Amino acid sequence: MENWKDKLVFSTNPNYKPQDDKDEQETPPPAEQMLYLVLDRFKGGKVATVVENFIGSTADLETLGKTLKNKCGVGGTVKDGIIHLQGDHRDKVMGILQAIGYKVKKKGG
Repeated sequence: MENWKDKLVFSTNPNYKPQDDKDEQETPPPAEQMLYLVLDRFKGGKVATVVENFIGSTADLETLGKTLKNKCGVGGTVKDGIIHLQGDHRDKVMGILQAIGYKVKKKGG
């Protein structure tokens, strides 16, 4: 929890420009990234394909997630730096990511 005393309330400097606390990380090119595909199992027999280890901005991650959801024709979410796709689509996602230029490995069983 942030302390309210740590936040700037007022500045007399006319040239002051507030800085974002969250600096967006610059996204390296796909060829410099290693993504991992994991099959996540839930109660009730449902499964999800998870894409982990993405390095870069939230906007780029959301764009990649949207691309994967559209090409697989499934729903899913993007949060906490991870892409979740409904169902087992590891082989299809691996092909899509490799076509874009990412290095991809399956993780787990």
